[in-house]
Amino acid sequence: MAVSTLDNRNKECVDACVECQQACEACNYRCCAENPEMAECARLCLDCAVICALCVTLLSRGSKWAVRLCRTCAEICKACALECERYDADYCRECAAACRRCAEQCQQMAGAGI
Repeated sequence: MAVSTLDNRNKECVDACVECQQACEACNYRCCAENPEMAECARLCLDCAVICALCVTLLSRGSKWAVRLCRTCAEICKACALECERYDADYCRECAAACRRCAEQCQQMAGAGI
């Protein structure tokens, strides 16, 4: 994501959120299409994608609520990673990795209080 107006402190977190949102959307679609037993994984991926998109919006605006939302985003991303790691599908593994990166960046953002 090429966002030149973002503060560099926010850019890494925004990029991680965008990557996680896209991975979660892809994982959700594949879970629903390929294995109905992965319904919880699919639902959690949707929740994670939505919270990541909202983080991008608030971080891009410099909203005072971004830090609080980043804390919540990190929590949801960790839960999504744990769920996706239960499955051997490549798309689940990719989603879990993106969720872990996003959780780390959001935790750093929340810890910095920016």
